[in-house]
Amino acid sequence: MNLLDDEALERSSVVANCRMNRERRLPAYNRELGIDVVDVLQSRQLSSGRAARWLDLCCGTASALIEVADLLRDETEIVGVDLVDFFAGPSRPPGLRLVTASITAWEAIEPAEPFDLITCVHGLHYVGDRLGVIAGAAARLADDGLFVANFDVRGIILENGAPAGRRLSVDLRKGGLVYDTRRRRITCRGRRVVELPYRYLGADDRAGPNYTGQPAVNSYYRHTAGQ
Repeated sequence: MNLLDDEALERSSVVANCRMNRERRLPAYNRELGIDVVDVLQSRQLSSGRAARWLDLCCGTASALIEVADLLRDETEIVGVDLVDFFAGPSRPPGLRLVTASITAWEAIEPAEPFDLITCVHGLHYVGDRLGVIAGAAARLADDGLFVANFDVRGIILENGAPAGRRLSVDLRKGGLVYDTRRRRITCRGRRVVELPYRYLGADDRAGPNYTGQPAVNSYYRHTAGQ
């Protein structure tokens, strides 16, 4: 199978035209990720005595981020990252920065201070090295920070063509991550170094619809445990 590298994948029609609720508003984060973003940020701000920091990966038009920035003002610093420069609104509220970049390009996300909350609503379905993104997010958390994202282990395929499935679920748990198989969410609480025994090989944009009903991408890895 001819797998796509990151540059080719980002030009793929599946990634460019994916219908992942790009114009989502704030209630979608509760519905999709099971969290109240405002409550989480306010709690962090009160406990730390400083502005709470939120990073939203694959933020779409950033409508929800603009809502939160307008609501909480000086209580938050918000960074949104999306591959497409199609952000809402002619102006940016104070404390909000929007970055046009791949979410695999962590060097584009500055400053490099820890985040109290990192989210990704259905964006990982269209990323090549999604295990690398998960590990990167865990490393960028504050000590008591929270990372939560939609994630489907069935989109991770081993070099021999078999789904990573249960083996990956076990490895995620060993890495300190929590995978909810029913809701297809992955969560990490508190900063940690996640070293998963997988080497990214490339992506296949012909995987067809995933559980959302929309065409998605399969990511291929070599399992390196024991090598």
